[in-house]
Amino acid sequence: MLATIKTIILDFQEMNLITGVPRHLRIATIAGKAAVCIGVRRSGKSTYLFQVIQGLLQAGVERENILYLNFFDDRLHNLRNGHLGLIADAYYSIYPEKKNTQTVYYFFDEIQMVSNWEPFIDRLMRTEKCIIYITGSSAQMLSREIATQMRGRALSWEIFPFSFREYLDAKDIDPEGRSSQKQFLIKKCFEQFWESGGFPEVISLDSRLRIKIHQEYMHTILFRDIIDRHDLSHPRALTDLSHWLADNIASLYSINGLTGYLKSLGHKVPKSQVANFLIWFEDAFFFFTIRIFDASLARANANPKKIYCVDHALIRSVSSGILVNAGHLLENLVFTALRRISTEIYYYKTKSGREVDFIVRMPDGTRSLFQVCETIQEARTRKRESVALLDAMTETELKTSILITRNETEHIEIKGYAIEVIPIWRMLLDLPET
Repeated sequence: MLATIKTIILDFQEMNLITGVPRHLRIATIAGKAAVCIGVRRSGKSTYLFQVIQGLLQAGVERENILYLNFFDDRLHNLRNGHLGLIADAYYSIYPEKKNTQTVYYFFDEIQMVSNWEPFIDRLMRTEKCIIYITGSSAQMLSREIATQMRGRALSWEIFPFSFREYLDAKDIDPEGRSSQKQFLIKKCFEQFWESGGFPEVISLDSRLRIKIHQEYMHTILFRDIIDRHDLSHPRALTDLSHWLADNIASLYSINGLTGYLKSLGHKVPKSQVANFLIWFEDAFFFFTIRIFDASLARANANPKKIYCVDHALIRSVSSGILVNAGHLLENLVFTALRRISTEIYYYKTKSGREVDFIVRMPDGTRSLFQVCETIQEARTRKRESVALLDAMTETELKTSILITRNETEHIEIKGYAIEVIPIWRMLLDLPET
């Protein structure tokens, strides 16, 4: 095994780095802490590591001081059962002069494939002169796995499929500028983004290949990140639930309702297991749940919740198309944009029973209300959405709110409150970046 690791280390020294489109995520390293980058499969984590490595090389770090291992590599299969200490042994057997004299940069890709990896990383951080970068496809790496084992020796960041700004970068289009020609170009690119979504691999593919790859993504997430990881005894129930959620994206659900649905299909799955399914979907960065906005956690948990997916175009590829409409997909796209900058996202219900899609704690600590509607051209729709926002602003004491449409722009003032109506492409460009 030692010889195999040495071969992989040396192969990387000769490897041409494919760095792709520069991401807008910026990971900061702090002495004594590993930098952890997590996100859904195929979101570009490995490519992002190569971008970090390229930056180190450009800054003058020697290639020999960089070690990269991808734990999806079949040659490292035996490491998944332990023996991670062989990695450092292999590296320093090649470069003995570097031990405790030079900083070594370790890059461990998809490390969640290895059991009990946390003590190994913890030991490296304590005993070696090193800086460590880690990627993984499980949100548990943000909480239980790191909090219990790493003892404060890690800082975590999330990476998602391309944002609209990153998509424009991939198309080599500068989003700055308000000229009519520039806006026409951006709108045209948004329509392409609307069809393709943000997964880097599919943005330039035709619809047939994109759908096929999206479906493979879903299959891999379900079976490798959830079913295999948790050794499920009801795998068919999980896959049936995933399809129901895809068909009902941006809709309300309850655990009782989902349990009853699975029971109608012949699955005898208890409510506690259904609740676990939803947690595991979120751990895999596939489906996300939001609660109603309420100061009481008990009341919030007692109310129905809403479900969203990591990518709006993936939904089109995996759903039956019967229940999903453009309005749901637009709301899902707004959610993913907001989720990049905040984890405190809720839906709001006014005292009169009207619903506002999102109330969000923004990066600066303030709260904002967002409503999503394809168009407000019809007077009845315009009144319904405006009244819901006005009630919510009154109750939350917020003076402004945002109404997101496909193409409309307007400023609405009612009783001293302001509603900014903006098209989705503008909202995606105006949001702050992390």
